[in-house]
Amino acid sequence: LDTAFQNFFKQPKTGFPRFKSKKRNKNSYSTVCINGNITLSNGYLRLPKIGQIRLKQHRIIPEGYRLKSVTVSQTPSGKYYASILFEYEDQVQERKLQKFLGLDFSMHELYRDSNGKEPAYPGYYRNAEKKLAREQRKLSKMQKGSNNRNKQRLKVAKLHEKVSNQRKDFLHKQSRQIANAYDCVCIEDLDMKAMSRSLNFGKSVSDNGWGMFTTFLRYKLEEQGKKLVKVDRFFASSQTCS
Repeated sequence: LDTAFQNFFKQPKTGFPRFKSKKRNKNSYSTVCINGNITLSNGYLRLPKIGQIRLKQHRIIPEGYRLKSVTVSQTPSGKYYASILFEYEDQVQERKLQKFLGLDFSMHELYRDSNGKEPAYPGYYRNAEKKLAREQRKLSKMQKGSNNRNKQRLKVAKLHEKVSNQRKDFLHKQSRQIANAYDCVCIEDLDMKAMSRSLNFGKSVSDNGWGMFTTFLRYKLEEQGKKLVKVDRFFASSQTCS
């Protein structure tokens, strides 16, 4: 709280500290690795004051990586995740830029590239919208605090989580294909937050996940010594070349 107030008075862009409710905020906590109090071995994660926890490890940790901290979080559907931060030494060598690609944001197909290709974006949220509306309507009519309401809340949370996971999977695969095939990718610097507030196409913007896609694309390119270039949104690129 003290740090939040200091940041508020020192930094002009930092907002006033907000009240954090245990009911509305993401359930998570972080712990720093000191004197080997956190270990990861043989499918078990040992945490301070908790002990050993069995886990599904998503990838093998290479040798020479140093464990720095762990963030444990719980999703609305009740699943627990441990995000483990490692430190390692790596020098990324810049590539000679030879293959270029331009991407233009598309409302229905996520993007259209400079070769005229568009990915067949499935629109996961739009497909699940009717089912989500039906389940959320059931939830709104149930008595607060009841077991049935809690079961229905988990059902709705699992539906939202499935849509989110489908979207992330699609965006990861698309960004990986582009990052492997091209040395430099140019995109328009759009204000996605403002576009998502639009009454006409706000849901479509949120469903596409363009902002998430550009984030994935950036780090995938940078780890290979490649570049992502953002073109100013006021630059007349469409007038110069349709």
